Amino acid sequence: MITYKEKLSLLGDMIELSKVDGKVHEREYEFIKMVAEELNVRDTDFEELFSLPNELLVFKSEFKRIEHFYRLALLSHCDNHHHEREHEFMHQLGLKLGLNPFSIKRVLLEMEKSPTRMIEPDVLLRIFSEQHN
Repeated sequence: MITYKEKLSLLGDMIELSKVDGKVHEREYEFIKMVAEELNVRDTDFEELFSLPNELLVFKSEFKRIEHFYRLALLSHCDNHHHEREHEFMHQLGLKLGLNPFSIKRVLLEMEKSPTRMIEPDVLLRIFSEQHN
């Protein structure tokens, strides 16, 4: 279970990503809001995140870092407009999270190829585990 501070940081990362192209699109906002509700984040705290600088927290668990990266990758595709700055943001964030650069690139490519912009959880985990060998 993640702490409330970790939940806020996760949402802050999502907000930072959504701002990369200069505008938080309605679909991006709704997606982030839905995640906030799932995480039981108070509405006032959620709204305040849009005006505060974000502090990146890196999860100790690799699984949590992969999950966080994938959640952000989904957000980057939810408005059907994938900006080049979003791609760069995702790559840099993945590196800050301590994820393998080849896996980051491969996940983003697989998502681009997918008609739904989603990849199966087992494929996601396999991509990251292949780099451990």
